[in-house]
Amino acid sequence: MARMTANATPFPLLSAADLKTELAEPRPPVLLDIRWQLGGPNQRPAYEAGHLPGAVYVDLDAELAGPAGSGGRHPLPDPEAFGAVMRRAGVSAGAPVVVYDGGQGWAAARAWWLLRWTGHTDVRVLDGGLAAWAAEDGPLTTDVTPAPEGDFKPNPGSIGLLDADGAAALARTGVLLDARAGERYRGEVEPIDRVGGHIPGAVSAPTTENVGPDGLLRAPDALRERFAALGVRADGPAPVGVYCGSGVSAAHEVLALASAGIPAALYAGSWSQWSSDPAREVAVGELPG
Repeated sequence: MARMTANATPFPLLSAADLKTELAEPRPPVLLDIRWQLGGPNQRPAYEAGHLPGAVYVDLDAELAGPAGSGGRHPLPDPEAFGAVMRRAGVSAGAPVVVYDGGQGWAAARAWWLLRWTGHTDVRVLDGGLAAWAAEDGPLTTDVTPAPEGDFKPNPGSIGLLDADGAAALARTGVLLDARAGERYRGEVEPIDRVGGHIPGAVSAPTTENVGPDGLLRAPDALRERFAALGVRADGPAPVGVYCGSGVSAAHEVLALASAGIPAALYAGSWSQWSSDPAREVAVGELPG
């Protein structure tokens, strides 16, 4: 039986051992392979070279994001286009979905967040991705078989989403976490976007620190302790939001927060959108500003 959160949705993570068990059941979950590399080549060849049996490849850049532009480097996809991708991948309303990637978890979390935002209530991330699957001697295949058409119809708005103005307001009234590396937050380096720094009032909270040395997300108690030190409490009244460079690694932090029982909104445009507007204020240094 799946672990449930307080609001009756499944716990957002699934171990490789538990996935092996579920795949042997009469109604196994739909599997989505979301391997992705920032600035790197398309990962479909890696998928074709070996993937979990029955998994369907989904391209983050082309299918889990809209065209880059004023909305950032990875703006949200058109909901209807996203729904068509999910139906092609075999996703149906009410049927369990498990998403995985090469191990970092960012891309899988992006797919998890999009499905949750558009109303799917039973989607989980394979904790540790392919590396965890390999550690459990999980099988891989090169067979690529089209999935039966699903019936999922997106209903956007099921979980929190921020625009630039909303992120700015939340940084003043709640806790806005910056999931990027600390040096980018401080403005010491900026390898991708127009300028370095952070949204005034945001707190540095690199999502890489949510993962243990084993490549798995830290235990909920450890995450709650970490987030409490950053001003976030599971029982606190202050709303929580997260951003990153383009709304991918921030989805991973939203996943970590969810596993700790803390709801959080995603600023999808993130720093790539914020920093592209010269009228938006930029803070630098270690302090929120």
